[in-house]
Amino acid sequence: MSIPSIAANAYQNMARMTQPVAAETAVDPVAGADFGGMVRDAVNNVVDNGQKANDMALGLVQGKADVVDVVTAIAETEVALETMVTVRDRVIAAYEEIMRMPI
Repeated sequence: MSIPSIAANAYQNMARMTQPVAAETAVDPVAGADFGGMVRDAVNNVVDNGQKANDMALGLVQGKADVVDVVTAIAETEVALETMVTVRDRVIAAYEEIMRMPI
């Protein structure tokens, strides 16, 4: 298993998710990208990675895939899922901090 390639793929996925959103999906050009759209894209990316890993695992059982490719796909999915969980935890922590602010 190649950890640098997994890290590079995770970095590329995060870079794609943080790119500016097209004008028709942005809420306000001054405010920036649509946060909901970014989260939706990130979740869809994790789901797609999971489906790809699942398909590759089935291919391994059928003898059509290489073990290294399957392990790499599963590791990439794991990294993407851990990234989403970390982002979720940060958003919740930020929300809780805002709620503790005095008015």
